[in-house]
Amino acid sequence: MTEAAARRAPGTPCWVSLMVHSLSATQEFYGALFGWEFRPGPQQLGPYVRALLDGKEVAGIGQLPPDRHLPVAWTPYLATDDVDATAESVRHCGGTVGVGPLDAGEAGRLAIGSDPAGAVFGVWQAAAHLGMAVTGVPGAVAWNELVTRETASVAKFYQAVFGYAEEAVVSADFDYLTLHLEGHAVAGVHGVGNALPRDRGAYWITYFEVADVDEAVERVADLGGHVVTPARDSSHGRVATVADPEGAQFALVAPPRP
Repeated sequence: MTEAAARRAPGTPCWVSLMVHSLSATQEFYGALFGWEFRPGPQQLGPYVRALLDGKEVAGIGQLPPDRHLPVAWTPYLATDDVDATAESVRHCGGTVGVGPLDAGEAGRLAIGSDPAGAVFGVWQAAAHLGMAVTGVPGAVAWNELVTRETASVAKFYQAVFGYAEEAVVSADFDYLTLHLEGHAVAGVHGVGNALPRDRGAYWITYFEVADVDEAVERVADLGGHVVTPARDSSHGRVATVADPEGAQFALVAPPRP
């Protein structure tokens, strides 16, 4: 378990946020699934709450304006010391900036952009709000992964903007690499070729840790969500991909027991 009250190195995933149509129903779903409690956060983009796990902030959920038909999806925020300069770099390197940069009250300054393959991510310049206060425990974020057609070209974009080093997983039939900062893996990039739905495009997926994946998958279904890919064993533990009642996909992972 890592306590993360310190300011993070630029490029480190520091927060995840979800924009939905029904804030109250979504709070009920995740509260029942992960044991989250909620308190109001900055309202610059409309009604917004922060999810707490044992009193520590782990994620944000906001309400989409009724006239905005954006995809409902979990979005990772990558840390920066200067969101305006990072937004400029995103544009310069072939990405787009759709929201901001703008101030989120006293909390910090943000932008939301997309990479050249269309995957949406946020950029966060922390002020009062440093991001996730806890990771790597059940109910908190465990990992962020970019799902894209092929890793090579899009990895160059993230390297250019955020200065990542990359490390490929050596495999004849598996296109996967990890993005590293200061010697630590901070995110993954998974090239899935034609398995990527054409109508969807590339996307980031958030992995939340749970104590028991199979039990959590059952609970997702009971709470009105659905299973996207059933639970399976992987080198990182048992994993499943699910979606909440509004269709936002996320992964559940239970690390291998020592």
